[in-house]
Amino acid sequence: MKNDKVLSHNHSIEALFQPFSIGNLFLPNRTVMAPMTRGFSPGGVPNDNVAAYYRRRAENGVGLIITEGTGINHPSSVDDPEVPILYGKKALAGWGKVVNEVHKAGGKIIPQLWHVGMIREVGAQPNKDSLPVGPSGLSVTGEKVTEPLTEEEIHLLIQAYADAAYNAKRIGFDGIEIHGAHEYLIDQFFWKRTNKRTDRYGGTLKERTRFAAEVVKECRKVVGEDFPIFFRFSQWKMSDYQAKLAENPNELAEFLEPLQEAGVDVFHCSTRRFWEAEFAGSDLNLAGWTKYLTGKPSITVGSVGLDSVFTSFDSSNPTSIQRLLDRLEKDEFDLVAIGRPLISDPAWVAKIYKGDYEEIIPFSKESLSTLY
Repeated sequence: MKNDKVLSHNHSIEALFQPFSIGNLFLPNRTVMAPMTRGFSPGGVPNDNVAAYYRRRAENGVGLIITEGTGINHPSSVDDPEVPILYGKKALAGWGKVVNEVHKAGGKIIPQLWHVGMIREVGAQPNKDSLPVGPSGLSVTGEKVTEPLTEEEIHLLIQAYADAAYNAKRIGFDGIEIHGAHEYLIDQFFWKRTNKRTDRYGGTLKERTRFAAEVVKECRKVVGEDFPIFFRFSQWKMSDYQAKLAENPNELAEFLEPLQEAGVDVFHCSTRRFWEAEFAGSDLNLAGWTKYLTGKPSITVGSVGLDSVFTSFDSSNPTSIQRLLDRLEKDEFDLVAIGRPLISDPAWVAKIYKGDYEEIIPFSKESLSTLY
């Protein structure tokens, strides 16, 4: 695939626009719309505006759309009545329209399955009488808020994830992503600050992955072998940007192994800046290390396109598109997730491909207040 406008700068963006496939999912290029909570689904039901929002990104060349986090069927899974859910007749019908619109535009779309866990405040809507839940009932600062989850309650949560995966496949999504990052429920099991359990769901880092691995296994059972399962994780937490689950590559390998064995197809490695090395002694970022250790495809993410120099081809600047392309060409990772730039400009990917950098609408906080 050639782009004369870009090649005239003696550089090629072909690496970003090569096809990619996993399981039954074929993508025309390596761009991914990152999941971003928008909160424009009254009563948890995505409406025509939500369908149009995602369709616009598909029409403009986004290779894969990952939806905003969608609540699983548990009373405390979300903490905002405008956040979409993935259960119930009305919500599933709404998501069916979203899927149809994206597919009509030639796009691919997967939902992100989400439970906020102890991030939810007591009395939050919807379901204000439902208490937040977590592995040890601890807030992110380590204070007791509720009782630890019982094993029976844990098994019900695992089933709720599997039910959401089943719903996703039934209404036509192209795969699923399980949200295991950013201090939400699954990540609360991973993190030693919020998981003080002494049973089979606590202990060492590897043991703390048991809940997530069982979620993946149950989802795999209901969707089959060829339906892609993405898994998003992060080292950083919303309350602690410096936090690390794994301090070195050996610990990261220990963490990833159970998830890989459970059936994850693609790891979505959330970092705040894609150009930063994850561990000392190597330039690999988190996605690079994850692919190296597991052999599985990975997605890099973190401030792609937010820096004003991103569209330059200065290979000495780590934030530039050239440095991203160099790493993609070296197979450090397989896919590139774009977040906030796609909120402001649904045609961001198309403009990057055409070389119309001056036409890109830069991200602004004001764009968060609308759904376009």
